[in-house]
Amino acid sequence: MQTIRTQTAIQKITNFFLIKIIIGILTVGGSVVFVEFAGRQLLEKAQITGDLQNVTIGLAQAAIALLSYVLLFRYYEKRRIKELRLRALPANALLGCLMGLILQSLIILVLYVAGGYSIASVNPVSFLIPGFIAAITAGFVAEIMLRGILFRLTEEKLGTLVAVLFTAVFFAVIHAGVKGATVISVLSTSFQAGVLYSAVYVYTRSLWFPVFLHFAWDFAEPAIYGGINAGITLREALFTSRIEGPQLLTGGQFGPGNSIQSSIFCLVSGLVFLWLAKRKKKFIKPFWANIPGNNKHEVIAR
Repeated sequence: MQTIRTQTAIQKITNFFLIKIIIGILTVGGSVVFVEFAGRQLLEKAQITGDLQNVTIGLAQAAIALLSYVLLFRYYEKRRIKELRLRALPANALLGCLMGLILQSLIILVLYVAGGYSIASVNPVSFLIPGFIAAITAGFVAEIMLRGILFRLTEEKLGTLVAVLFTAVFFAVIHAGVKGATVISVLSTSFQAGVLYSAVYVYTRSLWFPVFLHFAWDFAEPAIYGGINAGITLREALFTSRIEGPQLLTGGQFGPGNSIQSSIFCLVSGLVFLWLAKRKKKFIKPFWANIPGNNKHEVIAR
């Protein structure tokens, strides 16, 4: 009996959502770091350097993030990983990429109309490769950890609205301390990474959409339009551009993705997706709504 009680206590601890989040992030993040370290050691010994090394490492990191997530939660939660179903990949990848490219293009269009964006030269298509690999890695690793682990597990326990608000506040807090941060740059990051990416996941219940939305966003800004991206540093882009004007429109040192127009586009898009998800009854109720005696107004649709 004592052994059974001990096992039950351990299960309760390991199944607590905060413990799941910690274990998940450590597992996926640790796998990615290991691939970075061990992969570069092996490739350098094989005398593979430069862009080829970066391409290999980047793709390996994206793959290991997916694999470690699937294997961990298939065992941990004893379920099929429906949020990464392969049959949902084509449509969600296409829509995610289109949305990311359209949003970035609208941001640049506003800047162009205001006279703050011009193209100095058009470079070879090969200049896109470093940005493509960096964006693929960022999209897969970040969204697997942030949406697949942090947001998903928080939402399952505390409900959709609390999880969206928590994620938005989380990004606002961690970016508020960045040197040179402004109210607009913090809000923009919060609306983009906290509200929009979470909203498309809630609506589709597929991680493929936010993964490829994140990829397209990080790819278009620095690699195509030649803008600054706080998370990706590139020496070359398809367009050598000149960006100037008020920080409100240019995003200053953080790039156009942290401008006022970016904040508006991301917030509006995120709210639209949340509204659509609410209409389709895809919101999850918090655990306290299921306590006997509480009113139940909505059926959870997963």
